Amino acid sequence: MADAPKPKRGNLTEGAIGKTLLVFALPTLASSIVQSMNGTVNAIWVGRFIGENGLAATSNANMVMFLLISFVFGFGMAATILVGQAFGRKDMDEARRVVGTTAGTFLLISMVAAVAGWFLAPGILHLLGTPAPATPLALAYLRVIFLAMPALLLLTMLMMVLRGAGDSLTPLWFMLVAVILDSALNPVFILGLGPAPKMGIAGSATATLIANYAALIGLLAYIYFKDLPLRLRGNEFRYLWCDIALLKTIVVKGLPMGIQMIVISLSALALIGLVNSNGVDTAAAFGVALQLWTYVQMPAMALGAAVSAMVAQNIGAGLWHRVSAVTRSGILYSVAITTALVLLMTLSDRPVMALFMGGGSPALPIARHIHLVATWNFILFGVTMVLFATVRANGAVWAPLIILCIGLLPVRFGFIFATDQWLGSADAIWWSFPVSSFANLALSVGYYLNGSWKKARMHTAAPLSDEETLEEALGTREPGGALKPAG
Repeated sequence: MADAPKPKRGNLTEGAIGKTLLVFALPTLASSIVQSMNGTVNAIWVGRFIGENGLAATSNANMVMFLLISFVFGFGMAATILVGQAFGRKDMDEARRVVGTTAGTFLLISMVAAVAGWFLAPGILHLLGTPAPATPLALAYLRVIFLAMPALLLLTMLMMVLRGAGDSLTPLWFMLVAVILDSALNPVFILGLGPAPKMGIAGSATATLIANYAALIGLLAYIYFKDLPLRLRGNEFRYLWCDIALLKTIVVKGLPMGIQMIVISLSALALIGLVNSNGVDTAAAFGVALQLWTYVQMPAMALGAAVSAMVAQNIGAGLWHRVSAVTRSGILYSVAITTALVLLMTLSDRPVMALFMGGGSPALPIARHIHLVATWNFILFGVTMVLFATVRANGAVWAPLIILCIGLLPVRFGFIFATDQWLGSADAIWWSFPVSSFANLALSVGYYLNGSWKKARMHTAAPLSDEETLEEALGTREPGGALKPAG
């Protein structure tokens, strides 16, 4: 019997579902790992060459940038899903319209943000309560980072829509370009090596600026050299002047996803305040746990992004029978990979955590206890990310936000305050992670199983035929999982 033909690159509507999903998700996972390692390396450069005030400065400035990028992240996700659905329908013109509208809008917003941020940076740092010794450094760093905003946002947007088009390898290569340049240029501009000027903390931001502009120019050149499907030519450049109807869809559907990132950030800040009240050893232990959790949750995030793109293409193609299979494969992979990581960490938690704080640190036993109580709930988090990715791919964006808010706010903090005297302040915090996961488990499964998300739409330019409506109504349902907010 002849082997089934392999799907074309970028086509996520054909071929073996499990293999296609895994091959598509792995480059996205690698991109996340590389990006996180870049942040770690840059923090090492700043800490070694500038000191604690430099670390505090970059921490405060990066908090501002995270909030800004989080806000536009949702719009990028909406564009990614629209591109995926257009690819599934084989409507390349619609996909290019989405890219043009998103790119034109992102460029305008990022340029305004860059100029406004330069002048507003002192006030922003004052609102954050940046420590006085770190304020001059934070201001120098933040102003240069604001100038890098156009490249940062456009590069992020292009990588996201390329994944929507089924291409996860190209974003990985240019993520590597940005990361290698950024990490290599940090000491050059901080210390003024060779012909480079000695810029101190601003040198770290300058390295980020150069790296992202270089990666953006390189990615654009590659897109046109390879004549990738999303490139704009001739009359298509008019798509950069945004399509109001498309922009409205992107904003309406993207806003809840952007708000989700902001809610996660604010919840995390409130949680850190509670942790800090338990003393410096507990705060240090929780800081180590957060560093490790960054990597533990990466498979879930990568698989969620891959499921979203794959489901969007299959919905666009009207292949609803494949949607449930993609969801099932995503859940199985997420559970398997995350469980393996949690077990590996459990078996080696002492030596791994000792790398951060030393084997004799009084914070080490606390960090190990946090791991045993809380880390396993990232298995549930991974399942929920897959479920959320599936429903969002059809435009159901508000329910995941509401579910997430319930877990992050009333359930988590309600549990902490209700059990503070019984469990102790610290243990109430650690146990709030699995408790909020289980609460969201019921809500996530209930929403996925009731099927109402299948009636949502990302774009309603073309009404469904009776046959498509029937096919959607009969779409197979799959049981789902849970949520652990990454806070």
